Amino acid sequence: MLSVSEALDRAQMLCDAAVKAGADAADALYYCNAATSVTMRLGALEDVERSEGQDISLRVFVGQRSASVSTADMDAGELGKLVERCVAMAREAPEDRYAGLAPQELLFRGRVPDLDLDDGSEADPAALREAALAVEDAARAVAGVTNSEGGSASHSRTRFALATSHGFAGGYGSSGHSLSASVIAGEGAAMQRDYAWHSAHHLSDLESTAEIGARAGRRAVARLGPGRAPNGKLPVFFDPRVSGGIIGHLLAAIAGPAIARGTSFLLGKEDDMLLDSSIVVRDEPHRPRGLRSRAFDGEGLPTAARDIVADGRITGWLLDSASARQLGLTPTGHASRGGGASGVAASNLHLAAGTQSPAELMADVADGIYVTELIGHGVNPVTGDYSRGASGFMIRGGTIAEPIAEFTVAGNLIDMFAALIPADDLRFRHATNAPTLRIDGMTVASS
Repeated sequence: MLSVSEALDRAQMLCDAAVKAGADAADALYYCNAATSVTMRLGALEDVERSEGQDISLRVFVGQRSASVSTADMDAGELGKLVERCVAMAREAPEDRYAGLAPQELLFRGRVPDLDLDDGSEADPAALREAALAVEDAARAVAGVTNSEGGSASHSRTRFALATSHGFAGGYGSSGHSLSASVIAGEGAAMQRDYAWHSAHHLSDLESTAEIGARAGRRAVARLGPGRAPNGKLPVFFDPRVSGGIIGHLLAAIAGPAIARGTSFLLGKEDDMLLDSSIVVRDEPHRPRGLRSRAFDGEGLPTAARDIVADGRITGWLLDSASARQLGLTPTGHASRGGGASGVAASNLHLAAGTQSPAELMADVADGIYVTELIGHGVNPVTGDYSRGASGFMIRGGTIAEPIAEFTVAGNLIDMFAALIPADDLRFRHATNAPTLRIDGMTVASS
């Protein structure tokens, strides 16, 4: 694994070489991840994995033609061949009038701030084994748990560096820690499985093995003896472990590439009141220790905190440079990069908490559904039609009652956004966070 400074030198070298080889512009991105994980099952060592992968990607522009190549080989000679091959490919590529680097005048300037993403730790296999054993033991200690799929602990280190031929160079590193447990309750055909996990940049921010393990065990036991869901239109509550997905559908619908292609159900609705006026959805890229915190985006533009939704309305599209050019707008610092063309992504996203507790929010519900798990990807991005397999619990007389499984919840995202009510139980545990959400009038059908 290269250091950030070494990675930046390598990326800048590629950009300079591409320009010398005839490219009009270029950018290079280096990414490396080294991870160690240990899995224990039934108290015995199940698996130890150590992986390290690095990749450097070069994108070049010759006029309005572009090409991208990548390699894991950091040898100077091989990188030289990579540059020649990429420039030759670009000369033969079709023209794209929207292709190009981000506007130079908008590039991030100055020193990259420290967002406290790295705790300086190194992988300790013995400590990982101890944590994996402890989290599984805590899950298996819950009365009713009969078997285990294992407890796991992992450590990772990541390096990211980006350089462009028109003046940007920046990079950062991060550490990662995670714990998980997956256990089974019951016997035979009546068995039920569930899990719990947590990830953080700093080990000190990670939930304890006791908390994670006990939560996995309780969840599995609570699912025993599921019944059938009723059919009809009912209030549906989404547990925080799945409610963030509703924000994800909103985000996909306001992504610049989808708008430019005309494939978003929110096209033409940018001025409409889509949610209650009290609802705020916020992107916070500079949150210290945030799982997706970043000072600059995948094209070298500065990031900034922004309300994606305010006063019930979306505040604009999320744009990389290509989609911004196509729409005649300005890029918003939301570009994401892999090995080739950029896409669009948010950073640390959350839907702000409401004013009522989940119990208060469901107090008037005679019969409803509480969803704890969603299955499948039944969302049409063009129409907004939503249909997902689910499991969870009945709500009867304002309280959570017996478990139910193998049912479908369906609706249209426009209607769902309009009916959405957040509870007050927001916690910042993931990259995308939302509290418990209530959505009335969804169609429930038992399988």
